[in-house]
Amino acid sequence: MENENRKREFHAAICHWLPAPPSLLPFLKARSFEREKKSSRPAIMVVVVDPNTCFRGCCTSDTIPLHLPSSSYSVHSPIAKGSESTVFDATLDGRRVAAKKPIVSTSDDLDKFHRELQLLCSLDHPGLARLVAAHARPPNYMFFFEFYESRNLAEKLHLEEWTPSIQESLVVALELAKALKYLHKLGIVHRDVKPANILLDRKLHPHLADFGLAMYKQDLKDISVENWKPSGKPTGGFHKKNMVGTLIYMAPEILNKGVHTEKSDVYSFAISINELLTGVVPYTDLRAEAQAHTVLEMSYTEQQLTAAITSQGLRPVLVQPEAGVPPALVSLLQKCWAPNPSERPSFEKIVDDLQEIMRDVVKTQNIEIHDELSSVNTFNQYQDGIRDIPSFQENLNWVSQGEQLAKEISNIESSNLRPWTTPQNDLLHYQPTLSWGSFATCGRRETMEDTHFLLPQMCNEKDVHAFGIFDGHRGAAAAEFSAHALPGFLQKLSHTSSPSEALTGAFIRTDIAFRNELVLHYNSKRILQKDWHPGCTAVAALILRDKLFVANAGDCRTILCRSGHPFPMTKDHVASCPDERARVIKEGMEVRWQVDTWRVGLAALQVTRSIGDDDLKPAVTAEPEITETSLSPDDEFLVMASDGLWDVLSNEDVISIIKDTVKEPAMCSKRLATEAAERGSKDNITVIVVFLRPVSTAERIY
Repeated sequence: MENENRKREFHAAICHWLPAPPSLLPFLKARSFEREKKSSRPAIMVVVVDPNTCFRGCCTSDTIPLHLPSSSYSVHSPIAKGSESTVFDATLDGRRVAAKKPIVSTSDDLDKFHRELQLLCSLDHPGLARLVAAHARPPNYMFFFEFYESRNLAEKLHLEEWTPSIQESLVVALELAKALKYLHKLGIVHRDVKPANILLDRKLHPHLADFGLAMYKQDLKDISVENWKPSGKPTGGFHKKNMVGTLIYMAPEILNKGVHTEKSDVYSFAISINELLTGVVPYTDLRAEAQAHTVLEMSYTEQQLTAAITSQGLRPVLVQPEAGVPPALVSLLQKCWAPNPSERPSFEKIVDDLQEIMRDVVKTQNIEIHDELSSVNTFNQYQDGIRDIPSFQENLNWVSQGEQLAKEISNIESSNLRPWTTPQNDLLHYQPTLSWGSFATCGRRETMEDTHFLLPQMCNEKDVHAFGIFDGHRGAAAAEFSAHALPGFLQKLSHTSSPSEALTGAFIRTDIAFRNELVLHYNSKRILQKDWHPGCTAVAALILRDKLFVANAGDCRTILCRSGHPFPMTKDHVASCPDERARVIKEGMEVRWQVDTWRVGLAALQVTRSIGDDDLKPAVTAEPEITETSLSPDDEFLVMASDGLWDVLSNEDVISIIKDTVKEPAMCSKRLATEAAERGSKDNITVIVVFLRPVSTAERIY
């Protein structure tokens, strides 16, 4: 019967069909409920309707409504995106809330939703993110949480560059420790403690969030390396069979394929509090989180970092008493991240120690610790979430910025001109027959920084086609902007320039326009983070009748299958290439060998050409390298992809896989991306496949 309910629910979720079985028909009776307040803000008024259960009937609550009429809530712009869910700014019964919408595409996803809901309904602690309602019926599965105006601790530290006082740090540490003590007494292990999962309210009190990986200890006892089945992807990009969590916060025993315990949470707590006290992303020398991934890759591969943590006892740089931190707190952190889990204190002991440290600080400094943090006045302008939260770069919609620029370009474009008109004697030349498709995936990364465009029959010309891929770094902003701006510039320049000149001009103008947008938003205070210099590599292909032009800046790659063999249309622009390295050095930019390869500037980029990256201009140029070739019947298909594909697949591999795949471009694109992920690619993966000649029915099927 339970399996039948799961099947019926999954069918309803997928088909957007909501049956009304008699057992789940609501009673006419409804009652108003106001949850007991645990904060200074007014409680959210919600309605609990009997029977207050989820679709399956496995989740129930006396206080939290589990199904809502659509008129009671509205979902607005996204706040954060992860591999398994998106969090939206939302309104519930007139109050601002955060709506977490999981990706539900399989029955396992539905099981995970119900497990998390069951757990959340059992929790009630002021140090935990408060669930105020849920919609536990298809098709719109959602959690509604109290909205916390100061966002999460990671953003507070690394985007706003907050430097808390020792008193503020102690309050955050103590309240977080109390929340984890509460969980552990219930037998629950969180398994993903990190600053990004610590939400701050307007008074800077912490609230631990994201219970997607949390499990009861008794269930974890049955898990071993042999029988592990992952229950979900982490929010921080490290997910291999028996390991869940975020790599730089994961305990050594987990990296050694052990099972999570309460002591694993203790370790992650210590890494997080040390980050709070130092303001430095673990295992980097940076305050700015935007560059952390680059520096991690520069200093260690995942395997090297794992080995250093487990075998060599590597830990982040420990905060020192010279920074005004009590020696007892420094000692406590060291105990909490001890290599042997049995040597780490419990949270009951940690809470006692932190309270004693706080009393000593009060006595020594002759200050008074109030219930509210001393910096609360800084946040008085954010009254109960009515005003907008502080803006930072990822809140800007760079897709819209690029679209707006493209629209402005098209408004001044002359519609009477045709791009690259065909000379009469060219009409007898070979005419390829095109079909195209694409596929993109985050892969093992937490966020998607790749974008792409497909522009067949450009400017309404049946023989002119354009395609492009953009691979972002230091954020997705440059890639999102360029995917719309560059096609606009290309169409504009097609009326007045040769194909090669148009492609070059489109790259350079997109780069200038993006960097100008950054300056504009910095000046208008829409971007608060200092020293943020996003960029992207780019590759674009232009097919003009029997001519193929490919423009490349960076390490995306394009190959042509010619007579059954790969014909490279690009070369990687990386600092390990002697010619590129010499060019960058000649422009006055430092290039250094760091760990495993040559890298450019303080940002430690491997690529030497890109759009954006204004801190590295003009050495890291946006000027693309153009390759041109004439197409013939020997040319079967074109493959374009970001480096997430080429990191693990050779040109020959790609040709072989397509030959062994149903000849449909989108399906081939997906097969390549899936194969790259299975072979261990750690990056976003975007693939475009363009067939250049008709594909027979037999080829499509076989």
